[in-house]
Amino acid sequence: MTRTSIGLDPELSAYLHAVTVRETDALARLRRATAERDDAFMQIAPEQGQAMALFLRLMGARRVIEIGTFTGYSALWMAHALPPDGELITCDREADRESVARPYWEADGLGERIAFRAGDGLAVLDALHTERGGESFDAVFIDADKESYAAYHEKALALIRPGGLIMLDNTLWSGEVTAESPTSAATRALQAINLSVAQDDRVDQALTPIGDGLTLIRKR
Repeated sequence: MTRTSIGLDPELSAYLHAVTVRETDALARLRRATAERDDAFMQIAPEQGQAMALFLRLMGARRVIEIGTFTGYSALWMAHALPPDGELITCDREADRESVARPYWEADGLGERIAFRAGDGLAVLDALHTERGGESFDAVFIDADKESYAAYHEKALALIRPGGLIMLDNTLWSGEVTAESPTSAATRALQAINLSVAQDDRVDQALTPIGDGLTLIRKR
C-alpha cells in the first residue's frame, strides 16, 4: 500500500533513496513505469527490494518462491541476489503479468533465472511441494491476497529448509492493523497472522518497518 517506507516524509524518503538504493537501469525503469499505473500502490519500495536482496545474499539462497508477481520489480531485485545457477519461481493469478515483467528481467540478463507461473498461489505452492518435496526451497516472499496469508505461511513453512526465510509483505498495512474493530477482511487477516507468527515457536521472527511492514520469519 506504499511505494516508500511507512512513516518517512517525502524529504527523508528521497534522501534514503539517493544515498543507499542501488538500482540497475532496468529496475529503475520498471519502477518508473509501474508508477504510471493506476494500481501503482501495490509496488514495493526500492529500499525494501534492496533489503530483501541483501537478506537472500546473507543466507546464500539459491531457490526462492514469490507469491504475487505484479510488474516483476520485487522478483528482479531478488533474482539479482541469487547465484548463476539460482532459481526464482514467481506466480500470479493474472497471466499477463509476465508480459509486463519479462522485458525488464531480460534486460538485466536474468530471464533464465526467473520462472513465471500463472495461477492461484496456494495451488502453485501445492504443486511445488509435489514436484520438489518439502524443505526444498531457501526462501519465500508473500505479497498477494491478505486473506490467504495464514495459508500461504503454512505451506511456505513446509517448503523451506530449516534456517530458511519467509518474508511477509504489508504487515503494517499503512497503520490499519492497529484498528480495534476493522471492517476490512484484509486488515483482520493481517492482524491475525501478525499475532500468530509472534506466538509461533517453530520460527524466529521480526516485524520490521520497511516498506509497508515486512515480517521476517526464520524456520527453526
